[in-house]
Amino acid sequence: MSTDLPAADPPSGLELRGVTVRHGSVPALSRVSATFPGGQISCVLGENGSGKSTLVSLLSGLVRHDDGELLVGGSAMRFRSPRQARAAGIATVWEDLAVAPLLSVWRNFFLGAEPTRGRWPARRLDLDTAREVTARAMARVGVTALDPDQPASRLQAGERQSLAVARALHFGARALVIDEPTTAVTVARQTMFGQAILAARAQGLAVVVVTNNPRYAHLIGDRFLLLANGQVAGNLTREDVDADMLTALMAGGDQLSVLTETLTALHPELGER
Repeated sequence: MSTDLPAADPPSGLELRGVTVRHGSVPALSRVSATFPGGQISCVLGENGSGKSTLVSLLSGLVRHDDGELLVGGSAMRFRSPRQARAAGIATVWEDLAVAPLLSVWRNFFLGAEPTRGRWPARRLDLDTAREVTARAMARVGVTALDPDQPASRLQAGERQSLAVARALHFGARALVIDEPTTAVTVARQTMFGQAILAARAQGLAVVVVTNNPRYAHLIGDRFLLLANGQVAGNLTREDVDADMLTALMAGGDQLSVLTETLTALHPELGER
């Protein structure tokens, strides 16, 4: 009788271990360590120049780290292109998300991976399946009563981003990185996109949301990574901080500096970065 234990499932999510990214001689991220678990929403907050954009670019394959490790599902990765990041299961939703406005919603959903029927040379597009899958996938993230044949130009901003989330879920992404807009957005748009984000979490994806809105972050987030000057200024959970405290921390650099000093005093290993 075998006494071997079943192999443990590989860890889900993303992890940074002492990651440094330099632009020339200037570190945009400096020895950053953070965990973004699967099935949780991790919100990244910080002032302009804190390193948020570099973090998104790193996870999306636009830049490479100079030191440290980036792990996806427990395996160390070093992306050389966004294509490699997508192949590893990381889908990115950009602030300035672009769609092909004259193409239909279902065309934008599949983007070169359209379902077909029949065999070569009589193979052709399976339009019924394409429309049905698109409508079902969009409803899954909270966008209902959608005509998949309508041009993508008719989608509102929240619907366009929800389309990207729906596509990521359909094509098997394991992590979702969201570059939230820095400009003011409507409550309706935040609500719609929030439903899509929650749907991704429910499917077990590691969701990383970069946002400048601490109250919205506290509403949807499970964890909060605070960056300042390219370093970790705080790594908190909903149990550690309420919405008012998170808002106060984001009100200015002095608050983040105090938090950094307090955390370093409590955890001296943070100062070793």
